[in-house]
Amino acid sequence: MPEPIVELFERSGALLRGHFILSSGLHSREYFQCALVLQYADLAAQICGELAAKLRDVACDSVISPALGGIIVGQEVARHLGKRHIFAEKENGKLVLRRGFTIRSGERFLVAEDVVTRGGKVQETIDIVKQNGGSVVAVGSIVDRSGEHRPNFGCRFESLVRLNVEAFSPDQLPPDLVSIPAVKPGSK
Repeated sequence: MPEPIVELFERSGALLRGHFILSSGLHSREYFQCALVLQYADLAAQICGELAAKLRDVACDSVISPALGGIIVGQEVARHLGKRHIFAEKENGKLVLRRGFTIRSGERFLVAEDVVTRGGKVQETIDIVKQNGGSVVAVGSIVDRSGEHRPNFGCRFESLVRLNVEAFSPDQLPPDLVSIPAVKPGSK
């Protein structure tokens, strides 16, 4: 049986503990730096293969992911599903399609991401697909850390690990986090 995902994260140093500022602007005691586990091609293939297996029954034409964290996830999920993969990336602070990527009218997409907290980048990616005439039939992430605030993307949302990790607004930090310098380890 494959090693549980959280154990892979801990063993590879991808599950960090301390005081972190998430891309959502929230603060947390834990941070999932997926790049530290996905840097190993065999682990990336295993983890993303498990995510692809959960989504194999989804009728999609292509996979799209938000840069930067979702690129490896999207590529591997697409490879396992035998689909094309494209990605959206930041330009002037906003996700856009570049590099000649196109979306055909009616094309059905699966959005693949590494970690979802509030789902902002996933929603931006969904909006890009819709604005270009496509549709999103499912979202898949390795880690869903949204807890009780699970986003509604208007389609199926699957993850390999669903964790209820505490996250705090900057003006409501608990005393233990106030005493630790905040780190913003994300991909920005």
